[in-house]
Amino acid sequence: FVVCLVFSRLIFGTLYPAYYSYKAVKSKDIKEYVKWMMYWIIFALFTTAETFTDIFLCWFPFYYELKIAFVAWLLSPYTKGSSLLYRKFVHPTLSSKEKEIDDCLVQAKDRSYDALVHFGKRGLNVAATAAVMAASKGQGALSERLRSFSMQDLSTIRGDSSSTVPPSVTVRTSSKQSQPKTSRSASEGTGSSGKC
Repeated sequence: FVVCLVFSRLIFGTLYPAYYSYKAVKSKDIKEYVKWMMYWIIFALFTTAETFTDIFLCWFPFYYELKIAFVAWLLSPYTKGSSLLYRKFVHPTLSSKEKEIDDCLVQAKDRSYDALVHFGKRGLNVAATAAVMAASKGQGALSERLRSFSMQDLSTIRGDSSSTVPPSVTVRTSSKQSQPKTSRSASEGTGSSGKC
């Protein structure tokens, strides 16, 4: 039974007004447009209030039926409930509190922007720290892997011909300090192969 009431509220409280709001926008009829805007403002307030009243008043007899009747009253062209509530209560209240509401919204917007920037920076710092930690942990494995490659290269040089030096490396007979790094490491590699 409750499901049927919720479904009828969905149809009559949301889809029906949405379709007629579309028609009002399409036809550019200002009267209809204003009428449906008043309905949506009242419906938004009703939905917000309903979130809290559902918690405390759901035990009340005929609670769901009263909600459906209220939505029908809002929609009815005979009662013009949404227009009546808007003009008697909502418009005067919002007009008198408009400045305070606007100030609160601006402050909330600024605070949310500052909080977003703060948490964004914090998130980037955490991500950067995690990346550095992963890189430093992975660097040991990477250097071990590279070291194993260089040992394999030396063993293949040793295995192929112990007296031959690869063609890209030239060995100089002058002191070790004047040798470039590549030829020094290659000559040390071939020198160590002669010791073994």
